[in-house]
Amino acid sequence: MQIIRHFEPVAPALRGAVYALGNFDGVHLGHQQVVAAAKARADEMGAPLGVLVFEPHPRQFFFPDEPFFRLTPFRAKARLLEKLGVEILAALPFDEAMSRREAPDFVLDVLVNGLHASHVAVGYDFRFGKGRGGDAAVLGYMGEMEGFGVTVVDEVRDGDDAYSSTRIRELLAAGDPRGAARFLGHPWNVETQIITGDQRGRTIGFPTANLPLEDHVHPAFGVYAVRIEIEDGPHKGVYSGVANLGRRPTFNKADVMLEVHIFDFSGDIYGAHAAVSFIDFIRPERKFDGLDSLKAQIAADSAKARELLGTV
Repeated sequence: MQIIRHFEPVAPALRGAVYALGNFDGVHLGHQQVVAAAKARADEMGAPLGVLVFEPHPRQFFFPDEPFFRLTPFRAKARLLEKLGVEILAALPFDEAMSRREAPDFVLDVLVNGLHASHVAVGYDFRFGKGRGGDAAVLGYMGEMEGFGVTVVDEVRDGDDAYSSTRIRELLAAGDPRGAARFLGHPWNVETQIITGDQRGRTIGFPTANLPLEDHVHPAFGVYAVRIEIEDGPHKGVYSGVANLGRRPTFNKADVMLEVHIFDFSGDIYGAHAAVSFIDFIRPERKFDGLDSLKAQIAADSAKARELLGTV
């Protein structure tokens, strides 16, 4: 997949692509329908398949002091989109100039004269341009005027619930990663770099890989059954484990950390990039009155995680 971060102008080889437009935070099943609609059209036309997103997310630009909310920071989003067959990822900077671009100017400057899009696909609730002044109807009208096609994908639902990033955040906050996975079409995960922690886990027989959440949304603090994919280095592969997410109140810590105890594993993975998939919630985080009670609980949590992951 080729990543481009500008639109003025794209290389001739990239012109004529079909683009799915949106934020695609989470790349959930509703988003996947939009990408699938774009892919179907791209296949019909023999054109490359592209996705257009903004970095940073517009919500981050307008509300920089809000708590972290992203389900998939850029690296994770790019990897998920590539798995869907996306060949071009246009990650355009969302800055002051972009925020002031009126809807018709966005179409002309970005889609027509910049990317030379031949067709675009959007969700039914897609909005764009200054003050979110453009919608799918405006896009369709301008497509007729400027010579590119537009596909609008209807709302996608799971029973009474529409697929939405907001709903997935609610499920994660409630400690329901299985419910979130039902909407995502895949387990929610955290992708970041393993860092050196206090190494306290080694002293009690449960060494951990420590991962900061960085700009990921914070799900419910507690203990989870997880799978961790080490993405590089000599230990590259997928492993099962148990993880604690939170502030580690037993040790009076204030920062939020994801600590993963990998089952039946030994090796140096400091500095490696990893993706931790949250499979099931075991219990809320709590404070223990000593190391013995903590060790006993970790052993019980590990046994439960093995049972949930089918690795007993």
